[in-house]
Amino acid sequence: MKEQHIWKGSPSHWTMFGWYLLWLLPLAWAGVGLVAAFWLWLTIKTWRITVTNHRITQEKGVLTKNTHELELYRVKDIVLNEPFLLRLIGLSNIVMITSDRTTPVFVIPGVRKGKNLKEQLRLAVEERRDLKGVVERDYE
Repeated sequence: MKEQHIWKGSPSHWTMFGWYLLWLLPLAWAGVGLVAAFWLWLTIKTWRITVTNHRITQEKGVLTKNTHELELYRVKDIVLNEPFLLRLIGLSNIVMITSDRTTPVFVIPGVRKGKNLKEQLRLAVEERRDLKGVVERDYE
C-alpha cells in the first residue's frame, strides 16, 4: 500500500503563550527576554510533524536537527487533550500511548481540528495493524 499524507504541520505558537509572556514582559528591557522569546519562536517554527498512513515523523531542532519516526502499528491508545486555554482558541493536543521503546508517549501539541486528526489517526492505526498482523497483548 502506498504511503499517503494525512496531516503535516507544526505546533501552534499558542502552546507557548505563557513562556512568551514570561520572557517578553518582565525581561524585555534587558534584551535577554527578546533573545529568549525569539529562540522559542524559532524552535516552534522549525518543528515539523508529518502524519502518513504508515508513520509519524517529527523533525525538531534549530541548530541540531533530530528526526524521530513512530510506526503507526505501535500506537496502543490515542487521547485528545483539550486544555481550557487551548480549547478557547480551537486547539488541542493529541497524546498517543505507544509500544515504542524510545517514545512511549508521543504528543502532537497545539493542532487545529484535533478531533478530525485523532479520528484519521485511529483509522490509520487500525488499518496498519491489520496489514501488519499486529495483535496487542498486555500481560499483568
